Amino acid sequence: MAPPVQNGPDGSSLKPVSSLRAQFENMNKSSESTVAPGPSPPGPSPPRTISPAPKPDFLRDAKTSSESLPIPPRPRDRASVSAPSLPPPLHEPTPRSPGRALGVPPTLKPEPVKAPSVMVEPPQSPLKNPVSRFAHAETPAFLNADSGSSTPTTPTASRQFKIPSRPHTPSLDPRRSPRLSASQPPSPPPPRRSGEIRRDAKSAQPPPINRAEKPSMHNQHKPSLFDHNHVADNRGNIKEETSPFSSPPSSPGSHNEGTPPVLPTRPKAPAMQSEPPPTQRGRTLDVGFAPPPVHHSIVTKRNQRGQETNGFVKGQITPQITGEPRPVVPALPARPQVIGEPPPRPPMTATMKPPPRPPRPAVKTQSIPEAQPPPKRIVSTPTTHVPPPTRLPGRANTVTERFAPRPPPPQPPQPVQPAQAAQPPPAAESTLALIPSSNNSKVEINGSSQSFPDQSNVNRRPPFIKQGMHEIQTKYDPRTFDVCGDLVCTTGHLTRVWSLRDGELLMSFAHGEGIKATSVAFKPGNNVDEEGQRLWIGNNFGELMEADIATQSVVANKPAAHGRHEVSKIFRHFNELWTLDETGGLLVWGPDETSTPNLTNNPHQAFRLPKGHTFSMIIGDELWHATGKEIRVFAPSLDGQTQFQVLVRPLVQDAAGEVTSGTQVRSQPGKAFFGHADGKVTIYNTQDFACLGIVNLSSWKINSLVGVGDSLWAGFNTGKVCVYDLDPTPWAVKKDWQAHDKNPVVKLLSDISSCYRMDRHQVISLGADNMIRVWDGLLADDWHETEMKAMDNQYCEFQDLKVLCMTWNAGASTPHSLRYAQEDSEFIKSLLQANSSPDILIFGFQELVDLEDKTATAKRFLKVKKKEGSDQERMSHQYRDWRDFLLKSLDDYMPADCLYHLLHTATLVGLFTCIFVKSTLRDRIQNLSAAEVKRGMGGLHGNKGAIVVRFMVDDSSLCFINCHLAAGQSQANSRHNDVAAILEAQILPPERDPSIRIDSFVGGGDGTMILDHELCLLNGDLNYRIDTMSRDTVVIAVKQNNLAKLLERDQLLVAKRRNPAFKLRAFDEMPITFAPTYKYDVGTDNYDTSEKKRSPAWCDRLLYRGGGRIKQIDYKRHEVRVSDHRPVTGRFKFTVKKIQPKARAMAWMDCQQRFEDLRVREINDDKMSYLTNVIGYDAATARSILRPRNERSPSRSREA
Repeated sequence: MAPPVQNGPDGSSLKPVSSLRAQFENMNKSSESTVAPGPSPPGPSPPRTISPAPKPDFLRDAKTSSESLPIPPRPRDRASVSAPSLPPPLHEPTPRSPGRALGVPPTLKPEPVKAPSVMVEPPQSPLKNPVSRFAHAETPAFLNADSGSSTPTTPTASRQFKIPSRPHTPSLDPRRSPRLSASQPPSPPPPRRSGEIRRDAKSAQPPPINRAEKPSMHNQHKPSLFDHNHVADNRGNIKEETSPFSSPPSSPGSHNEGTPPVLPTRPKAPAMQSEPPPTQRGRTLDVGFAPPPVHHSIVTKRNQRGQETNGFVKGQITPQITGEPRPVVPALPARPQVIGEPPPRPPMTATMKPPPRPPRPAVKTQSIPEAQPPPKRIVSTPTTHVPPPTRLPGRANTVTERFAPRPPPPQPPQPVQPAQAAQPPPAAESTLALIPSSNNSKVEINGSSQSFPDQSNVNRRPPFIKQGMHEIQTKYDPRTFDVCGDLVCTTGHLTRVWSLRDGELLMSFAHGEGIKATSVAFKPGNNVDEEGQRLWIGNNFGELMEADIATQSVVANKPAAHGRHEVSKIFRHFNELWTLDETGGLLVWGPDETSTPNLTNNPHQAFRLPKGHTFSMIIGDELWHATGKEIRVFAPSLDGQTQFQVLVRPLVQDAAGEVTSGTQVRSQPGKAFFGHADGKVTIYNTQDFACLGIVNLSSWKINSLVGVGDSLWAGFNTGKVCVYDLDPTPWAVKKDWQAHDKNPVVKLLSDISSCYRMDRHQVISLGADNMIRVWDGLLADDWHETEMKAMDNQYCEFQDLKVLCMTWNAGASTPHSLRYAQEDSEFIKSLLQANSSPDILIFGFQELVDLEDKTATAKRFLKVKKKEGSDQERMSHQYRDWRDFLLKSLDDYMPADCLYHLLHTATLVGLFTCIFVKSTLRDRIQNLSAAEVKRGMGGLHGNKGAIVVRFMVDDSSLCFINCHLAAGQSQANSRHNDVAAILEAQILPPERDPSIRIDSFVGGGDGTMILDHELCLLNGDLNYRIDTMSRDTVVIAVKQNNLAKLLERDQLLVAKRRNPAFKLRAFDEMPITFAPTYKYDVGTDNYDTSEKKRSPAWCDRLLYRGGGRIKQIDYKRHEVRVSDHRPVTGRFKFTVKKIQPKARAMAWMDCQQRFEDLRVREINDDKMSYLTNVIGYDAATARSILRPRNERSPSRSREA
């Protein structure tokens, strides 16, 4: 039968992609049209008409035998195809062949050809460099139960196809035969025109082909995308050396068929296997390019077809892509294993006595000869790979021999031994069970849906390290850094290493124009004392370099180790280094015969991870990898015998933002903490991967998280670093300081190697200000301060002081205004006589001047404030009138034996603070200071703001704040900002004496801020309103005395409950039992009836902060009608202390001794953790190393 018109160059018909399915369904119904297999006649090809359909590149460039170019004839026996040569690397575009570039379009008439085959020419060719073993342009074939069906997949090697010879075309080297991913169903080749592929009338059964765990398709009558019936007819003509795509046989038989024809064996690297080729597992083909997407219905049919036929799933990944749990299915029973399971490591015994600092030689666990690294791997599950390295990662007395089942993350300082693993993670066949719980499940947020970290006892002192350099100016823009004890390395367009002992620059070199180092890590040493001698550096061109610090030189490099893709991170895992690039390529570099990774060798394994990396960290033997909001867990290994992908679905919490950071905390074993861009922290169980909770830390982005001892450190985008105590619920903020002024914290690192090398625990931070700063991980100053304050009853004498405070928005009224009504005129008298002569009186007024008088306000803006003269000259008459009135009232209404002194007066555009103290107390007061904070018109004007007065009574610091915040029902955020600006302003003189700081101030402060003081009292017109209620509803509730309903919607109380950044959360307030004090019609008891009809609110408040040393006795309002506000007063009991110097000195010595004992325990625990979890020694070896070091220090020998 004559071939149909419009045949392609090789006799295969061309059809649009849209008509492929219809063609497949009608294949078995077509008439007999099979052409006998054999070589085509060598004559010239008849011309054929040009189809108007678009052509693939390889068809546009194809040539015929009628061309005049000196090329070999195109139609020839496929058995004579020459061995291909290695094409360019995957990351470089494949250059067009010179002969093809000058070629003439194919003839327009059909020509008789042999049996049809499929022409495949990848747009990118396999990589020449054997180091990069994965196709960077491909979509990773990951298990995702939700989206796997729609992901473009890589065609598998289960369908055999041929590549016809083409003149002057780069060919494939059979020694570098790429493999297809066995984890995905096959995909169609690039689109072809109809008439290019010719189908036979009768479909023939292909002989069985060994596919190494790939489902056989011979019992299926539905056609596949590749018509391999014709391919099977010509299979016998293929010579062994001509097919670079043939898979080696690995199983001795097939299902209900005769003996298949002998397939060509793929050339192997010499001495790579311990068994002959017939017992090898089949290898898959990596074509190095992303094929066209496959319709989801075809993917579903292929999966069903493979399972129904063979009873096992295809490829190397056991879980299915559909996301539905499937029963565990067995593997091929007849398939022999190439390499058995490695023998378990014998447990450490008491007879093993390594040297004090033993080297870590690699241990031969299998008799495998030296060989080249294996072909590149891209699939998730490395079950079909022959173990590549000659030596597996073993070190004498170490715990780095990791085989399945994988042990859980180690818990320092316990020995890490596989025999002690409680629950091994699931193997490949049980991965389907590891599906994370639904995102919609209710997650407990820090113990309560409305609880946030408690900031009441926060310490703001920067914990600078006491010895060595506490900061280093890098003098360039570093992108990342790593630290090893006394050495810190920053890298970017320069790589520099400094000594943290004296700040000396030990190494510095540039990478060249356009080249930036993007990752760096200290290389593992041959033993613990050889750590920190060399660096591994990855740059933005995919190159890896090894630099020697002592010689300041690059001693080894691996160009294009990751193609030309940026190396985003370098992980250390015992004596292995894992390098990750921006496309998701992960290379595992195991130890060589020197027990350290070597760049002159090839990586031991290559894996593919998802693109879009935002954060990743190693937990135990697993790599937790985050892309956006999704977290996936993988298990890379050197031997390739364990399941790579641990979870079917990623871990996602929709309530949290993008993952930016993560860590583990020693006091929280089995938990992983991840920071997010929206200021939240999610907590996961590292065993069952369940989400344990979400904590809202801040509204700012978390850039870095580290676990330091029993605390969690967080670096924010604002440049602040906070330390959290995780034991209480909700969490408590232990520390909060500005680590990098107005610049984000780029990275935090907790360096436990410093415990071994420098006998201290340091935390390093890198800021966007290009500064490296070193912090004390033990927070020694905070510990001393906390302990001394807890012991102050041993060295202090205490006394209670009676304090009376009044706050009143007087509305520009004067003392003369009080005389018009009897009740108003008795206000001050009754106030003073009813409080039994308090020791301290504070009068805080707001709006003593008319702020609504535009003329007066303009004058205050333009008038230059007088700096000279006495208070009498500088103070306007409104303030003088009230001061004189209060002085006269005290003389008239207080008992004769109680004399009061005017301690201080302060004014600020309507604000007026007047403080009186008893004469018996005056001599005990010192360090009196006052300051003001302007908040009107963006901080330029004092119509809104605060007056701050502070002084010392004996050895206690007192601070009084009189403030007037932004007005308006909807201006709650402006009021929050005013509060933050007032409380965070460093406006007072600092205390220089460190002992006085510890004794008289709190929170690590030096007295410059309000919250540094022990006893704080804040009064004023805070202007917080009642939300979500109309004026009439509020008025009715007040008349009914239903105050609880209104207080639930009070803006101040709501902010304290819901806003973690609200600064007044540090203050307490006595429960309100009186009606709202704002806004009244002047002279009446009626709430505002003016045109604005403002809703009633508790604007006038008294709040205090004293750490248990302030007790409020009463809280009430007074009926004074000369203003639209009612005055509010409160009586308090302040407890002040006086220190006994000798008793304090004894307490300080005791505190120092107890801290030293604690420090030794903490440092020893961290040393053990460093030697076992970082270096890789077992517990017995680690103790033998630490014993002589502890014996050299008598102060530490007690804790050894």
